[in-house]
Amino acid sequence: MPGDTGFHHLPVMLKEAVDSLDCRPGGTYVDGTLGGGGHAFEILRRILPGGRLVGIDADRDALEAARKKLEQFSGSVIFCHDNFGNISGILAGLKIEKVNGILLDLGVSSHQLETTERGFSFSRDAELDMRLDQTGGKRAYDLVNGLSEEELERIFREYGEERMARRIARAIVRTRQEGAIRTTGELADTVSRAVPPQARRGRIHPATRVFQALRIAVNDELGSLQRALADGLELLEKDGRFSVISFHSLEDRMVKNFFRSQEQGCTCPRDFPFCTCHKQGRVRVLTRKAVTAGPGELEANPRARSARLRTAVRI
Repeated sequence: MPGDTGFHHLPVMLKEAVDSLDCRPGGTYVDGTLGGGGHAFEILRRILPGGRLVGIDADRDALEAARKKLEQFSGSVIFCHDNFGNISGILAGLKIEKVNGILLDLGVSSHQLETTERGFSFSRDAELDMRLDQTGGKRAYDLVNGLSEEELERIFREYGEERMARRIARAIVRTRQEGAIRTTGELADTVSRAVPPQARRGRIHPATRVFQALRIAVNDELGSLQRALADGLELLEKDGRFSVISFHSLEDRMVKNFFRSQEQGCTCPRDFPFCTCHKQGRVRVLTRKAVTAGPGELEANPRARSARLRTAVRI
């Protein structure tokens, strides 16, 4: 219902993430995954007076919830319904050339997971959707029922790191020949039947990685992250901070490798008498090892157990 989103989301590693940005009064910061506004609230407390925050989110429910939470800072926040992968165009449209910090929290919110009709979870049966931005784009339903067996296998293997990707893709194609797979429950059942009995008794549901892979594909999450990292770095002022909280190995690996590649200087062979590549590092990585949630937070919010925070500073 408009005006009553019921949106709720515990910001993961709130202190660690905001501390990592080294927020300064008067600075310009970007929260590329605004969510319910938890991280943004603390950032705004630290950058006033004179600071401003650009809050981006593809989910209209999240933006509406953030507007309410951040109402007391209304003159210092710019709300953008968009994908953080478009950060360059968003800031260009706002005539903002440089920023002092960027935060991305890549997790799916509790609200999104627990809102049945969003179709992110198989814990309750719902239509296969999984779109963060429900105003357009293909749904999980379209991928499950429209892609070839080979393409489904690739998505499950690359995005879900699913070892039984081929078996599962084959089972989906066979099942949909009898009728479309319409709901999260139907898809979860199809996946469960496709794997050997011993795989159904593991710690996680056999469909978990398949649902993760479809969500990533539906929302182009890795492509958006890649664009945001490259474009965001160009937008950072000297000494500006870039912090990313990731929740699975694909994202974390991408962030780690990007920061490391931008930190690396000369790439000439060691036996060269002098440098010919003239490559200079553009960032200094502040997190040699990813920061993780502490015991107290893990007890209060078990979903934080897979969170990894990495930060780099522009030089």
